[in-house]
Amino acid sequence: MTDSEKSQRHKARMQRHKAVVDEKIQQATQDKGLLLCITGNGKGKSSSGFGMVARALGHEMKVGIVQFIKGAMSTGEEAFFRRFPEQVSYHVVGDGFTWDTQNLEQDKASAEAGWEIVKSMLQDESIQVILLDELNIVLKMKYLDTEKVLADIAARPAMQHVIITGRGAPDSVIEASDTVSRVDDVKHAFRAGIRAQKGIEL
Repeated sequence: MTDSEKSQRHKARMQRHKAVVDEKIQQATQDKGLLLCITGNGKGKSSSGFGMVARALGHEMKVGIVQFIKGAMSTGEEAFFRRFPEQVSYHVVGDGFTWDTQNLEQDKASAEAGWEIVKSMLQDESIQVILLDELNIVLKMKYLDTEKVLADIAARPAMQHVIITGRGAPDSVIEASDTVSRVDDVKHAFRAGIRAQKGIEL
């Protein structure tokens, strides 16, 4: 097959693909506030959530961020997004990873206090995107009642988007979500003895 024939075959294939994509775009006419879940054992779940926050800020949207679990260490995302106090309401409500805290009552109390903050955001129509970082872990550990959490989320303003991150998403969260992404753990530097790096994990 000549290069010209390859080029023509590629063009024809892309034209067919474009027709399929264009038709799907035309059929997608509904607007609604989305519930997104990013789960799995791989690295990048919070990073994905914060990427959407950055995108929202680019559109001049107001954002709420509540970080569960990760309370014992400072992070680059917290340092960065706190630079936008007019657009971002940022709350860290965790006390650190569960294997560090080793205190079930304290972890539950912190999660419940954090959820009170989330509920106020879920009732605020001016907040267009809410990131609930590591909420899946809180639900997996049963620090909060999953069905109550989902009921509060379902009662939010119609155009408010909610992003939930963390490994071990309960089945009911996956079922309730409009978009679910699972991040696989293929390879991680930590298992080769490399500690968490600034700008990558911290």
